[in-house]
Amino acid sequence: MTLGLPQLCLIRHGETAWSLSGQHTGKTDLPLTDHGITTARALQPYLASTSFALVLTSPLLRARETCDLAGLGAQAQIAADLSEWDYGTYEGRTSAEISVERPGWSVCRDGCPGGETPKQVSERADRLIAGVRAVEGTIALFSHGQFGAVLAARWIGLDIAEAVHFALAPASVSILGPKPGHPHLPAICQWNAGPSAAPRESANGSRHAPS
Repeated sequence: MTLGLPQLCLIRHGETAWSLSGQHTGKTDLPLTDHGITTARALQPYLASTSFALVLTSPLLRARETCDLAGLGAQAQIAADLSEWDYGTYEGRTSAEISVERPGWSVCRDGCPGGETPKQVSERADRLIAGVRAVEGTIALFSHGQFGAVLAARWIGLDIAEAVHFALAPASVSILGPKPGHPHLPAICQWNAGPSAAPRESANGSRHAPS
């Protein structure tokens, strides 16, 4: 009998200055804010009761810092495929700014000039999923808002364009796994949980962008 699907514990990094301001953050290697550090540290007791067969983190500082503060840095391995979407020339810009020159723009449908295409990001997610399917147990994945949304969509077989409907809060914990009682059926078992996963409004009233 073949093994069922593993359980993926998807953890978005804590708040950064740009996630708070709504600026798209791909390769820019920002540290966590003080608030981000506090919420990332709060993950440690929340995750402590889980025994992880594997811990993977994006190579970007904000994800690695969250992983360390959550108490899993010692067993973590770097996985480049968990990196955030490369936003190219849209790096550091807000969705509102981009929409002025490209009305109706959607990163999951249109991609970014000078950055990654939806096809490239979808292939990254599929490659990561294929790599962890053989692992037995629970896997911690420290990643990012936009890539995490893509990963969730691809886990349940949706086209990457549908990832636009998945919003991940900073320092949130989501569970991708088999549907209870159906060990081979991929499901979203938990979304945006965690001790302090509610989005925080910026000074201008905007919410965290998926980056």
